[in-house]
Amino acid sequence: MDLKSLTIDAARSAVQERKTTALALAEAHYARIQQEDGQIGAFLTLSKERALEQADRIDRMAAEGKTLPPLGGVPVGIKDVMSTRGVRTTAGSRILEKYIPPFDCTAVARMEAAGAVVLGKMNCDEFAMGSSNENSAYHPVRNPRDLSRVPGGSSGGSAAAVAADMAVVTLGSDTGGSIRQPASFCGVVGLMPTYGRVSRYGLIAFASSLDHIGPLAKTVKDAAIVLRTIAGRDPMDSTSADVPLPDFVAELGKPVHGMKLGVAKEYFGEGLDDEVRQAVESAIDKLKKLGCEIVQVSLPHTPYAIPTYYLIATAEASANLARYDGVRYSRRARGVKTLSEMYRRSRDEGFGAEVKRRIMLGTYALSAGYYDAYYLKAQKVRTLLTRDFDEAFRKVDAIVTPTSPTAAFRLGEKSNDPLAMYLADIYTVTADLAGIPGISVPCGETKDKLPIGLQILGKHFDEATILRVANAYEQAA
Repeated sequence: MDLKSLTIDAARSAVQERKTTALALAEAHYARIQQEDGQIGAFLTLSKERALEQADRIDRMAAEGKTLPPLGGVPVGIKDVMSTRGVRTTAGSRILEKYIPPFDCTAVARMEAAGAVVLGKMNCDEFAMGSSNENSAYHPVRNPRDLSRVPGGSSGGSAAAVAADMAVVTLGSDTGGSIRQPASFCGVVGLMPTYGRVSRYGLIAFASSLDHIGPLAKTVKDAAIVLRTIAGRDPMDSTSADVPLPDFVAELGKPVHGMKLGVAKEYFGEGLDDEVRQAVESAIDKLKKLGCEIVQVSLPHTPYAIPTYYLIATAEASANLARYDGVRYSRRARGVKTLSEMYRRSRDEGFGAEVKRRIMLGTYALSAGYYDAYYLKAQKVRTLLTRDFDEAFRKVDAIVTPTSPTAAFRLGEKSNDPLAMYLADIYTVTADLAGIPGISVPCGETKDKLPIGLQILGKHFDEATILRVANAYEQAA
């Protein structure tokens, strides 16, 4: 079977109709991983025993003539910030190098309940902190389209695995663009649902008010199928929303003619690469030809998004990462004589440079005398950013933007310039701050054959609309 063209429906149908087996699909993907991943580095841990047990269950169902669940036999990968029972979960960090969770993340449990075969855990920036996947404590991930370039971050392994046909779909997490930006860089589809649409139970926290779980896939339909699988209220997560759950797949076929799509001038200003601009403008023209009305909107507080994000996210990271102290399940320094020395050395040895940088930034922003000036003010600006979107969505059904100001940059190009690295997320952090859904779909290539992404942002809990627009564009393109 051609792994390149393998979608969820194709894989499930092939197993259901006994044209192949779930076991054969899993083995074919493991062979692909062995062949390709040595130079890409997308996987951190393989869960072959667990995968083959699940594949055997699915094959028995097919042999008995039972209808397979929606993801029956589909090989998937899970970003290594999601807990997987009995399978090492490191968050890309040395401090969790030997951590084996006793429970499954809700999203992972729902994927497996729907028949998915979990191949393994995907490499990522340490604790999901990064825009290039160079911050992994183990090894960087390389972009399958050009091995000299980054795959984006922090879900770089998840995006690269789909792009290199080492998994049909993967789960990633998005705190400031970590699903959509890697999707753009690797030429795949990346969907970030509304905050609260998908349970965060079992997700190793970076910034609790910003973290989202979502799929990376080859097609918009596959992303919709995964969202339908993992979405919904979870009593284990108080922030998961008890709101109606539409059939995202059924919504894909609805027409886009007559829809109003907003274009914000703030996303087309200084710093946007000319080739990216041309590709995105061409995509907007295509949507116009499909019958969409293009409306100019303004999101005036966009210039403040990056500083706002890097105050709120680091403050929450400072609080969340305080639990890794060498006492319980994390790395413990050897040869220490006092408790304070154990804390200090365990964290110094276990955390990488970027994680330490963000902990210090967040701790400073929360400290006495600076809380009001930094963290509290950032939360007020966050409210203004959310109001910008609320105002724009009174006029339009969705907003279209570039996903990233550039295509994938070279490994090491921005490693010594944190600010340049942070600015790679300038078009994505706003949606995380506002809690709205966003999707990135491929919309062209640069002259160097590097993928470019089109971002579509929607109203709270209106993933159906952005999926419909994305699907219409994908089909037309």
